[in-house]
Amino acid sequence: MNKSLPAMSTFIIPFVAAVALASALPVAAQSAGQWAVVVGENRISPKVESGDLSGPGLGGVKIDVKSAYAPIVGISYMITDNISTELKLGAPYRHDLIGKGTINGVGKIGDVQSFPPTLYAQYRFLAPASRFRPYVGLGVTYAYFRDAEASPTLVALLGPTTVKVDAKFAATPQIGMTYTINDKWFIESNLSKTYLKTRTTLNSSGTVRTIDTRLDPVAFSIGVGYKF
Repeated sequence: MNKSLPAMSTFIIPFVAAVALASALPVAAQSAGQWAVVVGENRISPKVESGDLSGPGLGGVKIDVKSAYAPIVGISYMITDNISTELKLGAPYRHDLIGKGTINGVGKIGDVQSFPPTLYAQYRFLAPASRFRPYVGLGVTYAYFRDAEASPTLVALLGPTTVKVDAKFAATPQIGMTYTINDKWFIESNLSKTYLKTRTTLNSSGTVRTIDTRLDPVAFSIGVGYKF
């Protein structure tokens, strides 16, 4: 028998009971003039289409970019009962860069930090006092990259190398939902996709190579919110 089940039950049963009790309380409307803050976790999963690395040697080199997690904060304001705006901010995401194409199998060739703050305009369905409210949004993301580094594997292939990833603006459609627990607290979850193409530049002792990459990351977040 799994010994973790009693411990899990000790946590889950009170949690479910607390949610059920909170759900019975009056619901405060998500209405015009209201602010809210959401704190949660976000996962970014790039859907990579890589071009070839330019420059001399190593023809057919491509890259992949791995998923990353980070805490996220959302600050929203209800302009009307159905229209809102929201700013999403997160801690830096650390992505591993993986060799593909003719260097497939060499593993990690570098890493980079990304900061993708996004400003959304949103439309929230159903009545302001509804406990469950789905919504759609359209945002503008500024994808900023820093602290890109070549791995020892890439240095072995090209020599000492600096890495730079260009920052870009990109469109980000979004779908999501909120579930109100009581007059102040709610749960929020959303899914978004950013249509992002950028360029990475490698400088190896004066030899400059570039690679254009469509990232198109999909992001999923879930968090707990507070209305005021």
